[in-house]
Amino acid sequence: MRCQLKRNAVLGILLLLVVLYFIGHSDFVITGLKRAKTSTISRWTWISSPKLRNEESWVDQGNYLPLNVSYQLLAGTQTSNQRFLVVGLASVKREKGSYLLSTLRSLFSQSSPEERSSMVVVVLLADFNADWREATVGEIKAEFTSELDQGQLLVLHVPQQYYPPLSGLKRNFNDAPSRVSFRSKQNVDYSFLIHYSLHLSQYYLQLEDDISSARNFLSSIRRHIQEQEDKSVTWATLEFSSLGYIGKLYQSAHLPLLARFLFLFYQEMPCDWLLTHFRQLLTQKEQILLKPSLFQHMGTFSSFQGTYNKLKDKDFEAEGYSNPSADVYSDISVYKDHIPRLAWAAGDGYFWGRSPEKGNYLTVVLRAPTIVTGITVETGLNGKDLLYSAVIELGHDVHTTEKGEKSCMEFRSLGNIKDGKFEMQEVDKEYGSTSSCVRIQVTDKHTDWVAIQKIRITTKS
Repeated sequence: MRCQLKRNAVLGILLLLVVLYFIGHSDFVITGLKRAKTSTISRWTWISSPKLRNEESWVDQGNYLPLNVSYQLLAGTQTSNQRFLVVGLASVKREKGSYLLSTLRSLFSQSSPEERSSMVVVVLLADFNADWREATVGEIKAEFTSELDQGQLLVLHVPQQYYPPLSGLKRNFNDAPSRVSFRSKQNVDYSFLIHYSLHLSQYYLQLEDDISSARNFLSSIRRHIQEQEDKSVTWATLEFSSLGYIGKLYQSAHLPLLARFLFLFYQEMPCDWLLTHFRQLLTQKEQILLKPSLFQHMGTFSSFQGTYNKLKDKDFEAEGYSNPSADVYSDISVYKDHIPRLAWAAGDGYFWGRSPEKGNYLTVVLRAPTIVTGITVETGLNGKDLLYSAVIELGHDVHTTEKGEKSCMEFRSLGNIKDGKFEMQEVDKEYGSTSSCVRIQVTDKHTDWVAIQKIRITTKS
């Protein structure tokens, strides 16, 4: 209850400050953007945030509440071409391990050449240890020369002089002073990172420096954005992971507000709490969490004091969504709009049916025969409505049934579902010919309803 009251107080204070600012037109707490006159480190290039004007960004157009910050470009080539997506992440020296290079490898290796040309990864090396920064830049330059040369990767630093006080801060929620300093600096890191990135692309994706990404994540993001537009949904944040500040997508028009919001309230609470308030202020009341998750936390030790961190996103799919086009049929009674094809389709929908009988089925009929290499079936809702008696089958020779549905003439069993799940890899070693159907055949009466969360297959290209 105390935490909730404090969060509400922060929200009220923000609204009051914004009103007072526009009434008084004062300079508030931060002064104008200044370009550094001379760099004391001649190897680095001093730059300001790119000025590709976003016509929708009223905050930036009017230079309201400007941020006083300049950046050192440590590596990469800043271009004037606006991309589709900026992927932003901040990194500091860790007491145990380092995941930055692995994160960058995943981002680029899981993207096609076309996708890489549509994005730029911006890394803020936010540690004040110059030796660590220089060593890290050297490693990045050695491994990502092509990406740096093509403007697909930029590495930045903001000197400590531009940061607000990071010690002696308010101990909200009775956090230890070291914890308050860490999370407060993290908020400022993200503020500066977002401020630099706001004109580089149409959309901005926030990640952490210890993640792995799903294959073709950019194309998945593009598809989800289009789906929101098709549904005329007004959104401030789309979330592609349920964890922390991983996989949070913003429209670039909102970035000037977000950068200032994080800066103004940097010492109040952790960034993921602030971001919930930001979303609500932009009138998006409900969270839009899209599944399967596109990013997975892979770090074992936290960047805060090297503490053990075992967080994993249960909805992450490393290969991304790869199901081919298909039609889906079932004779299980459907509940409301939880239709059978939702188990096959991308997204967080699922099939939900009333208690199935022995012999009931769900059949996926592929629109083109293919060699199946892997198959995964997951059922249940929070441990309930599991499918516990069923066999998974592959079929061939499509025909039309008496009901007017498509199915296959012959099926071959791959195995039984167990504890509501089925997973099999290297299917082609046992069933090497092409398949046209995937069928779930119920083998015993169920007293409870059944939810089929997802059916996923991988195929030979």
